[in-house]
Amino acid sequence: MRKYTYTIFAIFTLIITIFYSCRNANNSKYITIGMVDGWAEDVAMTHVAKAILDEKGYHVIIQKASTDMILASMNNEDTDLFMGVWLPYTHATKVAKFPNLVELGTNYENGRIGLVIPDYVPINSIEQLNQFKDKFRHQIIGIEKGAGMTKATEQSIVDYQLDYKQINSSTIAMITELQNAIRNKEWIVVAGWKPHWMFGKMELKFLEDPKKSFGETEQIRTYSRKSFGKDHPELMSFFSKIYFDDDEMTDLVTEMEGSTNKEETAKEWVKKNSKLVNSWLKK
Repeated sequence: MRKYTYTIFAIFTLIITIFYSCRNANNSKYITIGMVDGWAEDVAMTHVAKAILDEKGYHVIIQKASTDMILASMNNEDTDLFMGVWLPYTHATKVAKFPNLVELGTNYENGRIGLVIPDYVPINSIEQLNQFKDKFRHQIIGIEKGAGMTKATEQSIVDYQLDYKQINSSTIAMITELQNAIRNKEWIVVAGWKPHWMFGKMELKFLEDPKKSFGETEQIRTYSRKSFGKDHPELMSFFSKIYFDDDEMTDLVTEMEGSTNKEETAKEWVKKNSKLVNSWLKK
């Protein structure tokens, strides 16, 4: 009987130890931020946040995944933050699936998604695409299948009755196709968004969208898991204040695109923009 008593006590002690270890982990200096690799603005903002928090003694872990996986992980209290939520259109239905998420703040206010073509292509509206479907090979070059942008592109095909098929692969593949087409002065239409470094590197334009298949102006917002504020109250103000205007965002994504070391580039950008960063850190 004494043997069983000791066994039960040992199990109970182990459970209590695990409980307190998990609780202390939540309140530790470890922060996990979800990031969609290939999304220029999300990659840039996430690395900047990491650079700032690293300087403050935090250990930031970047978790690369799809939007759905990141939101689900936050909803389950496994990931702390995600800085790449596009609202009120692109990610609205995705966010609605997860009730245990908390909105912390808006990072950027002039986001836009839509169909993008090289500036030399002489059309201006999605309504004109069917007139030139052979020139575009009946294709819209899209990004990842699970992206909100992909869903909106499929909706535009329906709304405008386009005789086109969306070709999905990855953001990197889409940009490669776009660069190759421009190099050869070919006609191409892609699913694109702004802010993105490609608008600084290439002469591009959005096609007008009178049916609003892609919505209108978007905001990019930061969301956290439900208990993040309880576990890290000292960081709530910081993440609510992170904000980039057009010039700041363009400068950041352009510098990050040309970098082979994102972490070092982010650290340099933070140093160069210390006044802006300090405004985020003020309590």
